[in-house]
Amino acid sequence: MIPDSMCAMLLTGHGGPDKLVYSEGVAVPSPGPNEVLLRVTACGVNNTDIWVREGAYGTSEDPDAVSSFRDGEPTLRFPRIQGADIVGRIAAVGAQIDPGRIGERVMVDFSIYSGDGDSLADMDYFGHGRDGGFAEFVAVPADQARAITSDMSDVELATFCCTYMTGERMLERAAVTSGERVLVTGASGGVGSGVIQLCRARGAVPYAIATEAKHAEVKAAGAEAAVARESADLAAAVAHATDGQPIDVVVDVVVGPMFNDLLELLRPEGRYVTCGAIGGPLVQLDMRRIYLKHLQIHGSSQGTRREFARLVDYIEQGKLKALVGGVYRLSDLHRAQAAFAAKAFVGKLVVVPDSQWDDAAVS
Repeated sequence: MIPDSMCAMLLTGHGGPDKLVYSEGVAVPSPGPNEVLLRVTACGVNNTDIWVREGAYGTSEDPDAVSSFRDGEPTLRFPRIQGADIVGRIAAVGAQIDPGRIGERVMVDFSIYSGDGDSLADMDYFGHGRDGGFAEFVAVPADQARAITSDMSDVELATFCCTYMTGERMLERAAVTSGERVLVTGASGGVGSGVIQLCRARGAVPYAIATEAKHAEVKAAGAEAAVARESADLAAAVAHATDGQPIDVVVDVVVGPMFNDLLELLRPEGRYVTCGAIGGPLVQLDMRRIYLKHLQIHGSSQGTRREFARLVDYIEQGKLKALVGGVYRLSDLHRAQAAFAAKAFVGKLVVVPDSQWDDAAVS
């Protein structure tokens, strides 16, 4: 039985946590002809949820401007239900979809594509351009709700899509191959810990930069060695970790003051790729390092349909393990975001609708 109304967390404007309002009277969406309606069982928490709430993306004209995820025509409308990493069961289908899909357990490809190809130049995502999974129900395109067979819990599955799909896209952009040494910043976070595992899945050798207190956990995730983020001499620390072997690729989600040091660590003809700037988006760049070392620099965000399909295949083949850093009720999203900002965990935080809490594997 599908109710007329549901509980959801509404983003009501740019600003602080007070802009997130929990409502018990939100209308349940109706799936379009080629869509399915999901009963949400778990949804991951991401940095972009917070940055969009804060309006922290700036614009090309003013990096300090209050702005959302993308330049150009705005697609964020308030109130908006955020939440990109959606796992759930199909509760209803649109007119063009086989009713036999009702009951399927699915993961959602969170990207909003502008066409049938792989270009991400005009990308958007669930929880920004349209409502996402911080709710009891969400409607999504049927072809982006992928049935999945796995022994993992729904909470565990909700740790993957946004961060690992983003990570896989970064490795694709940098053309990482088997045997290459990859230095990963922010290695204890969702994207960083995912990149470590994704490197191993393709035969590359990941090295982690993380606070020293988290070294055991990032090495357990698959890092060959870990370097203290607090190192006074980052180059010497990395050289010690790699036994003097050069770094082929830097995967950077931090940027900030480390940026030029990371470029120096790359071998000639090395590649640098970034998908975020939690350490600070504005840097000084010595262009001589770029052209004299023949470096490649790539920007990356989200991923394509192919990366999503590859991610699901990795999960079903048992090549990835979930790193659950904490689980919260949907009504407690404010506390989940505070915990996210404190960075005292490894992996991913997940929220579960209050109505699903007793049935969820939250331990």
